[in-house]
Amino acid sequence: MLKELTFTTTRIAGAALLAATITGVWTLSTTTPAFAEGGIVGLITKTNTNPFFVKMKEGAEAKASELGMELRSFAGKYDGDNEAQVAAIESLVAAGAKGILITPSDPAALTDTVKRAREAGVLVIALDTPFDPIEAADATFATDNFKAGELIGQWAAAKMGTDVGNAKIATLDLSEAQITVDVLRNQGFLTGFGIDVKDVKKMYDEDDPRLVGGDSTRGSEEGGRTAMENLLQKDPEINLIHTINEPAAAGAYEALKAFGKEKDVLVVSVDGGCPGVQNVADGIIGATSMQFPLKMAALGVAAVADFAATGAKPKNTPGLDFLDTGVTLITDQPVDGVPSISSKEGLTQCWG
Repeated sequence: MLKELTFTTTRIAGAALLAATITGVWTLSTTTPAFAEGGIVGLITKTNTNPFFVKMKEGAEAKASELGMELRSFAGKYDGDNEAQVAAIESLVAAGAKGILITPSDPAALTDTVKRAREAGVLVIALDTPFDPIEAADATFATDNFKAGELIGQWAAAKMGTDVGNAKIATLDLSEAQITVDVLRNQGFLTGFGIDVKDVKKMYDEDDPRLVGGDSTRGSEEGGRTAMENLLQKDPEINLIHTINEPAAAGAYEALKAFGKEKDVLVVSVDGGCPGVQNVADGIIGATSMQFPLKMAALGVAAVADFAATGAKPKNTPGLDFLDTGVTLITDQPVDGVPSISSKEGLTQCWG
């Protein structure tokens, strides 16, 4: 047991049913793997409390069971717990893991540790959050996070219509560390809304007068509430909020209620978890971009299985430097030109 992280293991007995070869987004091929007994695959998430990572773990567990692999799961105590992730990688390498699936808390700081793991023959796949540089991992399975942000930005601009020039925008981001997934969603949202983002790889260098500012949430409900309170003190006339995820959006909404402003502010987010989609149905969130973490993790385990059996590494989606696991806009207020589905439909798909 590692001191700074949560660790669980799922042992699976019996022969595996199939191995997967990933070509494009969802194509899988069925073969009989040679790694059925004793093959270890590691899953390292940022925390074990965020519902997104809980669902990711469910997907990894189900696929490991199907393929006869042993899943060892690790999580930091908080989003940004880099030391825990380093310790988890080292533990998995020492255990002889065939592959590691990881949502990196600090995509730049982890690159040396990941390099050593790859040199030891371990396949490393980033899930959801790309490394910096992205080539630090063997592959990345992720939502197109820029597109996810862009969709909610386009929706918000269309929703505000002729009042778009009077927007007062706050962004409730992950942290001040400019984490890749944070930057992609933030810059995608602003681009979709029509803001000149200057350097697309950097947050907070924009000079559009409609931007009130941004604050860090650590992706939590408590963080979202605190960040929203801070930003409302800066400008109580904020009328549009982008949040890094739905827990942060839920916290922001509680702060808005405390200020009596919950009906005056448009909230958009990214995740598409069932609670978040329900918040769309309840009018708390105007629109959210749905991701598919269960599939993301399942595809990752299948790729490790195939690598263990054949040595083949997963391929990127054509035209991209990662494997795109899809994104769908969820809203009950559709607008022209921005494809979406309703919250009712979303509740049948959330985090599949």
